[in-house]
Amino acid sequence: MSEQRFPKGPIGSLIANQIGGGTPSRQNPAFWTGPIPWASVKDFIEDQTVLLSTKEQISVQGLQASAANLIPANTPIVCTRMAVGRVAIAPMDVTINQDLKALVPARDVSTRYLLHLADHAKPKAEGVSIGSTVKGIKVADYLNIQVSLAPSEHQPKIAEILDTLDAAIRRTEAVVAKLKAMKQGLLHDLLTRGIDANGDLRPSQTEAPQLYKQTPLGRLPNDWELIAIKELAHSTTIGPFGSDLVASDYRAEGVPVVFVRDIRANNFLWVSNVFLDARKAQALSAHKVTAGDVVATKMGFPPCISAVYPASMADGIVTADVVCIRPKLSLVHSEWLSASMNSSHFRKQVDQITAGVTRPKVTLKDVRELKIALPKIGEQAAILERTLCINSEIERNEDMLTKLRLLKSGLMDDLLTGRVSVTPLL
Repeated sequence: MSEQRFPKGPIGSLIANQIGGGTPSRQNPAFWTGPIPWASVKDFIEDQTVLLSTKEQISVQGLQASAANLIPANTPIVCTRMAVGRVAIAPMDVTINQDLKALVPARDVSTRYLLHLADHAKPKAEGVSIGSTVKGIKVADYLNIQVSLAPSEHQPKIAEILDTLDAAIRRTEAVVAKLKAMKQGLLHDLLTRGIDANGDLRPSQTEAPQLYKQTPLGRLPNDWELIAIKELAHSTTIGPFGSDLVASDYRAEGVPVVFVRDIRANNFLWVSNVFLDARKAQALSAHKVTAGDVVATKMGFPPCISAVYPASMADGIVTADVVCIRPKLSLVHSEWLSASMNSSHFRKQVDQITAGVTRPKVTLKDVRELKIALPKIGEQAAILERTLCINSEIERNEDMLTKLRLLKSGLMDDLLTGRVSVTPLL
């Protein structure tokens, strides 16, 4: 471990030129017929430094008739408005709008090194951005951000190490995405066909129509029932309203508080990090959530997304836009209820309630009346067992992804500041 640091200087000292962009007139459809990629802030994804595609394309005519500029492939591009400091590089020529700036590296500056350095400087860019609702940064302020300046001979090796980690992260992300897609396909089959007495997936409706019956939720196995959630729950509650729970009640430790943002489809991930003290939590005990409960969102895009509250979490308190369902475990497994509430059959019921509404939302009464397809408890267990293997693989790869991201974060700081020298590798 080396304690020697690189000298500090403005990031602009590494940039020969910065190029802005523009937006062709939306009034002329001929400007938006492609085939030239046209990048805007919405194409820049958090923690991704590769821009593989853009949501919109413009024509040559649109390029010529606007302030948009064609940026050569492999040029770092940084957001100067909204997602301030977010940076990526495109493997193809791309045009950009006025909220982006292309950073042309100075002579003897490694392009990939500049990309990683700009990514590392993102918190500093955010720190000097201005604006109450939409943040932005002046180009002069961005170019003046102070960074550690690695010698030119070190830059390619630093970039190579970080690129290697980026590649490993992208491969792992792809594996996770593929596994999740496989799980969705498997769940769809299991939640609509189930498992027969031999432990096999039932033949499809096309292959054996006699095994299925028509229901308001579509065709389902003959021995499955449609049951309202209220019949499967000991209790269904929501969080406290109004002054019963306000921001001044929140603490840095204590009893966890569960918000809509903590609930993903079949995946509870507590990101809120908000607590109540024991006295306040006791006063709100009617809104308690405990391991095995199913929590669902009352609002969102879409609403009624659900997950099982995990055993790894201490008992908590739900907020007003979260429904807490305590299942009757003799009738329904928590995991079956959650998976069913995230299924396409269930989603159709929710869509009927929220159709035509600008901000989709369901009430507690709505949730209680919604129905799920219910096989016998033994078949539920057999179906859920089928998903354990793929769930384990997803968790293993997500853990690996977390570790890779942490490793990259630490290495970026070590390598880009010079705290760890790459001299022995040159």
